[in-house]
Amino acid sequence: MTAARTGGPGDLRDPGGDRSRGPDREPAGDRSRDADREPADDPRRDLGGHDGSGGPGGSGEREALAADAEHAEHARTAGKPVCRRAEFLLPPAPAACRYPEVAYFAGNSLGLQPRAARAAISAELDDWALHAVEGHHRAAHPWLPYHAELREDAAALVGAFPDETVVMNSLTVNLHLMMATFYRPAGERTRIVIEDHAFSSDSYAVRSQAVHHGLDPDETVVRLRPREGEDCLRTEDITDHLAREGHRVALVLLGGVNYLTGEFLDIPAVTAAGHAAGCRVGWDLAHAAGNVPLALHDWDVDFAAWCSYKYLNAGPGAIAGCFVHRRHVTDPELPRLAGWWSTEQATRFEMRPELVPVPTADAWQISNPPILAMAPVRVSLRMFAETGMAALRERSLALTGYLERLLTEVARDRPLEIVTPADPARRGAQLSLRVTGGLDASELAARLHEVHGVLADVRRPDVIRFAPVPMYSTFHDCWRAADALAGEVRPT
Repeated sequence: MTAARTGGPGDLRDPGGDRSRGPDREPAGDRSRDADREPADDPRRDLGGHDGSGGPGGSGEREALAADAEHAEHARTAGKPVCRRAEFLLPPAPAACRYPEVAYFAGNSLGLQPRAARAAISAELDDWALHAVEGHHRAAHPWLPYHAELREDAAALVGAFPDETVVMNSLTVNLHLMMATFYRPAGERTRIVIEDHAFSSDSYAVRSQAVHHGLDPDETVVRLRPREGEDCLRTEDITDHLAREGHRVALVLLGGVNYLTGEFLDIPAVTAAGHAAGCRVGWDLAHAAGNVPLALHDWDVDFAAWCSYKYLNAGPGAIAGCFVHRRHVTDPELPRLAGWWSTEQATRFEMRPELVPVPTADAWQISNPPILAMAPVRVSLRMFAETGMAALRERSLALTGYLERLLTEVARDRPLEIVTPADPARRGAQLSLRVTGGLDASELAARLHEVHGVLADVRRPDVIRFAPVPMYSTFHDCWRAADALAGEVRPT
């Protein structure tokens, strides 16, 4: 079903047989190179012999390397680097690959480790050893108000005021906490609207909320499907449904960027349509936070939650974030699940039985912050604050557009199809590729990694997701992905 290149000008192996080094003969042990100093070009056929973005002599690879160099020079002269690849740890490529590092496209599943994360965790361990319980006040970053250090950077990331934002828990726990407040079914207004391609955890969460309220989840949860023959929801189909059926809808809960297709939904338009129909509107931003610019306060979103281990690079199972609009955080009558950290700090240690909620998103906290888990989140949020989402988005559009051009060329005579929207405004840093023609997507992804060092992510049964993350991906990474696909999938 797949064909690896063997011999000839398209051979991906090192002509000299030395697989421990890249084409520029840089030692494989030096994996800390700057992002935009990739291996020099070599005389290889571009993208399986096609002309277009490359051609004989490896011009496609030279183009990618030149783009990396141009962006590096722009960052140098601007004094504010956007691609910060040197500040991340990249996995080594498998031994069969000619490059020392993987071309990493799975940041929409788990982001790379920032080099500063280890030191941040170690510093908290040192303070624990030195101060023990007094670290709550005497640590370099005191533990008692630790979550407050993350507030401003988290708010800036999602376009919110600091009092609307809190870093806590995990994504689905936060969604449940939000639904405990904002999903209040009554009368005929009981339904929850999600997308048919919602991430499974969201489906489980909303169905369990329906059951919690004594409702039939099959009748309560409405799954919006794309039109026949299409992969992505159209904004007008969502808003039209709310205009027709909104009087029966208590909650709209959609993914800001769909995990499967990479579609970036029109959050302000859908939110406005939901509110016009009298619904609460919340957003799962797992694939949107750190990926696309957000303006949750201005868009009048009721609530949102996101994880920190994908585009935010804060580590597996990292502490998540939550947004509650200012008009809600100042309403003390809203029902909510509460715990020790939900009450005001000034009286917390008086151990009163009654809660005194603070007029911020902190009122939805349950427990004291897990310091060792929060340290990498603090590192990550600082990196995003320093770089800025506007600059990251600009680079993301360039990278994703370049990868789209290459994949379109490769797919034109192969059983491959891009299912992510072609409009750059309707997508984030992801292109989802459907594998057809009897090919096995999992087997193909394994070949891309094992032979070519291109690490992407499979969503069964037939989709491979490529996420060119602007914080650390390069144009040369994109070229490697397309070149690997061209070598592994035979033209039809």
